[in-house]
Amino acid sequence: MTVSLIDFRSDTVTRPTPAMLDAMFQARVGDDVYEEDPTVRALEEATAARFGLEAGLFCPSGTMTNQIAIKAHTEPLSEVICEQTSHIYLWEVGGIAFHSGASVALLPGNRGRVTAAQVEAAIRPVNVHYPTTSLISLENTHNRGGGSCYSLEEIASIAEVARRYQIPLHLDGARIFNALVATGQSALEYGRYFDTISVCLSKGLGAPVGSVLLGSRAFIQKCKRIRKVMGGGMRQAGFLAAAGLYALENNVERLADDHRRARQLAEALEAQAYVAEVLLVETNLVIFRLQDTMPAETFLARLQEQGILASSFGPQMIRFVTHLDIDDSMLEKTLTALHALAQ
Repeated sequence: MTVSLIDFRSDTVTRPTPAMLDAMFQARVGDDVYEEDPTVRALEEATAARFGLEAGLFCPSGTMTNQIAIKAHTEPLSEVICEQTSHIYLWEVGGIAFHSGASVALLPGNRGRVTAAQVEAAIRPVNVHYPTTSLISLENTHNRGGGSCYSLEEIASIAEVARRYQIPLHLDGARIFNALVATGQSALEYGRYFDTISVCLSKGLGAPVGSVLLGSRAFIQKCKRIRKVMGGGMRQAGFLAAAGLYALENNVERLADDHRRARQLAEALEAQAYVAEVLLVETNLVIFRLQDTMPAETFLARLQEQGILASSFGPQMIRFVTHLDIDDSMLEKTLTALHALAQ
């Protein structure tokens, strides 16, 4: 008999719903390298329109869209400013050095968020000894910050610095729709502030594969060549793009349910004596630190015995991620298990 697991490890573990699969099977397709796939083009145009940017580029992953953007914005002997726990730095296999030959200026943030003053102070003066500051990158929501969100005021302040120094501003928007739903911000506002945006479709939105890089038409045309050399030129990719279109049209507003369940998890964890600290929950990520009396390996193993999976996120740190494959009955079972661990 197959045991159904309750998988909180990531929102990347979601599977297409029957309705999404039907949309994929019905997709009109062509060769995307020849720019002949109508469904890919529809996805790129729809995503760009949401954010008020001119064009989009469909890619297999958010790592690829981020790394393409960094490569297109920089050159060897230049530098990228980002927060020290940014995904582009920690979790993309040193791609900035490998693909772009660029340096990284790391800023200590508040739960992953940096300030305009920090960014301005990190911009290099013109000097033969220094790399040239070529890009500023933000992450919203911030993964290591527990799904923390920037305010529009903070973004606007950083964008003003970027414009003043004529440095492009990139957004790693792997979970940007979580931020939009949680804050009530407008996607169109982001298009005013950011030169490029990476939008992931395979996390909270539930598509099986795919991210879209957004920017100006000229910039995206440049990025197509970089995508090609990275091996990202796909053929009849419309079957995958159809899932992304379905996700954009049907799975954005429901992210509020994921946020509600994440808050319920956080409240339950805060009540447990074996939990030392829970980071503030703003979206669908719950990151917490266990007391030394509850080793992380023991905690994860005891949950797994109950058919519940979570992730280790550092020494004594655990991450739960809510998503569309977690329903209220699964949440209740998990809350019961968390209380039982205290016995």
